[in-house]
Amino acid sequence: MKIVTIIGARPQFIKAAMISRAIIEHNRHSEGERIEEKILHTGQHYDRNMSEIFFNRLGIPQPTWKLHCGGIGSHAKMTAQMLVEIEKALLESMPDRVLVYGDTNSTLSGALAATQLHIPVAHVEAGLRSFNRKMPEEINRVLTDHIADHLFCPTYAAIRNLRDEGITRNVFHSGDVMYDAALTFGKVAEEQSAIMSTLRLNRRSFYLCTVHRAENTDDKDRLTQIVHALTEIATPDKPVIWPLHPRTELYLDTYRLRETLASHPAVRIIDPVDYIDMVMLEKEAATILTDSGGVQKEAYFHRTPCITLREETEWTETIEAGWNRLAGYKTGKIIQSLHIESERREIEEYGDGHAAEKIIKALCS
Repeated sequence: MKIVTIIGARPQFIKAAMISRAIIEHNRHSEGERIEEKILHTGQHYDRNMSEIFFNRLGIPQPTWKLHCGGIGSHAKMTAQMLVEIEKALLESMPDRVLVYGDTNSTLSGALAATQLHIPVAHVEAGLRSFNRKMPEEINRVLTDHIADHLFCPTYAAIRNLRDEGITRNVFHSGDVMYDAALTFGKVAEEQSAIMSTLRLNRRSFYLCTVHRAENTDDKDRLTQIVHALTEIATPDKPVIWPLHPRTELYLDTYRLRETLASHPAVRIIDPVDYIDMVMLEKEAATILTDSGGVQKEAYFHRTPCITLREETEWTETIEAGWNRLAGYKTGKIIQSLHIESERREIEEYGDGHAAEKIIKALCS
């Protein structure tokens, strides 16, 4: 079976690493059909620290096709360019299946290009819903789910969401491949990462922040209030560590918020870090503040409390289990959320660390 895997953004690199490993193990030990995987990288994340280093550190096979579709303008321009280039690659290779991940423009473009060529599509991390149609990611995931013929759901809520939309065929509860990654690379981070000593940080003595969602970065009031919250909570003894996404960097400069941050040295802006170092920061932080869906889950995987800088989340089970709290963007609510204690429990539906194996087994059956 020939598979083309389409990726373009940080969370997809991580998920793809686990699936690629599972494919290698399948080919090594299975007496059944072998899988030939080729990777197409759309270039959606065009910063070297957010792209190339991931391949090197995670051991992902190098892409057969490497596009340059990142940073080219609007969602429409990026998606259109990806569609054209992905179609060329698929016509060249004509795989038996296309594999897409998550909810980015790369996800939707890959699914659309494949289905227009009558190539079956498998969607990993299917069924997630924030029910916020203003988010481009929500549109991407809904459309991809309605295109895909195999849907791999990380949670039971995702399966219910698909059922509510009339999608019941070839829907699988696989568990979460990100949990596979957390178990695998958590150990690697402890052995290889030097980020804690490089930044001179102590365990549970700093906040970790990530902000990249367009709803936060592209709105001056929202980003300003988030910045003010960070300057309020940061102290010399408990700083905020903020690996800066290229989109956020642009808008901090556009809104002249760099000047605000410059007067608060306890908010420490750093360059984007690779996944291994990010895992280490997530494991060691006192609390994580984020608008990333993936980082919300990673916080739970490493048993670190999380404050989500949005009004809704696709990962509702992290809220119900007491590990995550929705704070939105307002300064006061963010600060207040840090001081609320919750009872916490384990989340069993994320699986046992073998989601990638289950996905490959289902695709081969």
